[in-house]
Amino acid sequence: MPTKTTHKTSARKAEPAKPAGKSSTAPKTPSKAAPAEKAKGAPAEAPAAPKVPKEVVSLIEPKQKTVRTRTSPKLEHKPFGALPSISKILEPETPPAPAPVAESEPAAVSAEVAPVVEEEAANEKIVHLKPPFTVKDLATAMGLRPFVLIGDLMEMNIFASINQTIEPDVAAKACTKHGFVFEKEKRKEGGGVHKPVVVVKVPVEPEKPAVKELKHRAPIVTFMGHVDHGKTTLMDAIRKTRVAAGEAGGITQHIGAYSVEHNGQHVTFLDTPGHAAFTAMRARGATVTDIVVLIIAADDGIMPQTIEALNHAKAAKVKILVAVTKIDVPGANVDKVKGQLQEKGLVPEDWGGEIIVCPVSAVKGQGIDKLLEAITLEAEMLELKASQEQNPRGTVIEAQVEQGRGPTATIIVKTGTLKVGQAFICGKYSGKVKSLMDDRGKPIKQAGPSTPCKVLGFSGLPNAGDELVGMESDRDAQRLSDERLDEERLGKLSTPQRATLESLFDDLADGQRKKLKVILKSDVQGSLEALITSLEDIQSKKIDLDIIHAAVGPISESDIQLAGASDCVVIGFGTKVESNAAVSAKRLGVQVKLYSIIYELIDQVKEAMAGLLDPETRETVIGHAEVKKVFELSRGLVAGCAVTDGRLARTARARVLRGRQPIYDGGFATLRRFQDDVKEVRNGLECGIKLGDFNDYEVGDVIQCYTLEKVAQKL
Repeated sequence: MPTKTTHKTSARKAEPAKPAGKSSTAPKTPSKAAPAEKAKGAPAEAPAAPKVPKEVVSLIEPKQKTVRTRTSPKLEHKPFGALPSISKILEPETPPAPAPVAESEPAAVSAEVAPVVEEEAANEKIVHLKPPFTVKDLATAMGLRPFVLIGDLMEMNIFASINQTIEPDVAAKACTKHGFVFEKEKRKEGGGVHKPVVVVKVPVEPEKPAVKELKHRAPIVTFMGHVDHGKTTLMDAIRKTRVAAGEAGGITQHIGAYSVEHNGQHVTFLDTPGHAAFTAMRARGATVTDIVVLIIAADDGIMPQTIEALNHAKAAKVKILVAVTKIDVPGANVDKVKGQLQEKGLVPEDWGGEIIVCPVSAVKGQGIDKLLEAITLEAEMLELKASQEQNPRGTVIEAQVEQGRGPTATIIVKTGTLKVGQAFICGKYSGKVKSLMDDRGKPIKQAGPSTPCKVLGFSGLPNAGDELVGMESDRDAQRLSDERLDEERLGKLSTPQRATLESLFDDLADGQRKKLKVILKSDVQGSLEALITSLEDIQSKKIDLDIIHAAVGPISESDIQLAGASDCVVIGFGTKVESNAAVSAKRLGVQVKLYSIIYELIDQVKEAMAGLLDPETRETVIGHAEVKKVFELSRGLVAGCAVTDGRLARTARARVLRGRQPIYDGGFATLRRFQDDVKEVRNGLECGIKLGDFNDYEVGDVIQCYTLEKVAQKL
């Protein structure tokens, strides 16, 4: 029975005999393992095993092991202590019979190993690094300590720290000194972190869609005309709603898009504003339309915005119809309107021309059916068709930011079918259609050509008039949006114009001019454009209007903070103030003005600009006096004068004129008649005058008395 010490000894001696591949321990196995086997009752054939380790393999393997230690980076070092369990040591082990090895095999093995070793040795001398790299990176690649490489660089008159980058040619010289070959690693085009630049292009609209794809679409009809001529009321009568009743001031201030069904045919209507400030909105309405209905009030006739709307329609080359409204109002004269139309080159149909004129009354509902029939007739003659299979394209009519929904836009689809989930690009913003709603606010799944709809899912607020184009994927739309935003950002960061000698004095003059700083917030994008255009048209050589920020949506706390930092006024048009913004405005003392009618806003801004101007000082001459005699008193010289015209006032100012040249200007020190101080002396009376510290009076001098008045300036 072996003792505990015997077990440990036998375990140490038996362990090297286990791995047959390790030749370094093979020669020791036969001499030391035999006594242990005898103690355990090993069989008698055990002494035959020691013949195997005496072969040539034991002489070759140490070389091979030495080579691997130097060249192979994947050498695994097994920790000492991986001993077998005691139960395995106690069991008798029979050494496996080694396979016979031919004497010529070691030579073959050494022949195969030799070229591999030479190749690995050659590869060791090549250093691959990709610029830029530091001194530490190069030293690590060559297996040197950094300070050794720094010393080599100092010999080349290059002083670099361990973390400084060095040039590839310098690294090549350092590698050559230590027997290495430096090769600069080149990155393949599009490889690694440099991703290939993917340029996404907007799908090009096909020139002519297939005839089979073309189907009839609804006509797009735009109501245009002067302000307060009954456009929205007529639209309400057609749609049987009451939009005009909810509009501020009774005037339309943004474009509304509606769809109406008449005798089984759909008609899309656009209601444009008639106020002078909304020129851009009328022009946009004319470009997306098929038929323009010119609204003219029977009692007013053709007005300035009517002519402007007519010019927009002619420029867009669309069909023109005329609706004469308010025929039930006293003083209505339809023939007068027709005569004015003929003067403008629009000859009515009943007068031998081609223009259809429909007298209507929106309040009583007269002539509306005739107007709708004329519209459908013109649409049939135009043969309006579009493809529903093409890539969807549409035009933004209005855009706004809605609470809880984010940026939304009213779209009229031109071609294709816009569906929920469609990725798109609109202007510089991308998006994905999250929801579609019709003109009555009901959700729909898709919108075909000539269908007005509200789209949710924009990444930013688009501009009115931008084109919405469907994209194949969200990623393409996002890439295109990023490209356009980067282009806009680079444009803003472009080199500013430097000051020149010609512009230097203009800049100095501008620095002395006062500025009215405002922040504009509006309900919709179209109204915001009209506001900015109207305010920029306010011309004044004395004061400038500086619009710090203009956006769509409610007045937020960030707007108030910007106004407080910029010392400006916040103006809201058709929008509201958030609760936290109102608290911030009260705390910071920022003035917030809300308006719902555009001309009231413009008038108030003009008054505010005029109020910032310093009042002008005007001089008014009230009288003259001539010096008759000079009296010398103890308190100085006093001029005895006679008032020749007007009056002399004690509180006024006076100047001394000698030969029509002023020699003194100041206030009255004393104004007396005889021994009494008086407030004024009128024409024809004599008085004694002493002006400030002036003592150089001469007989014949004229004393001119005048007052200074402050008058408010005008723009």
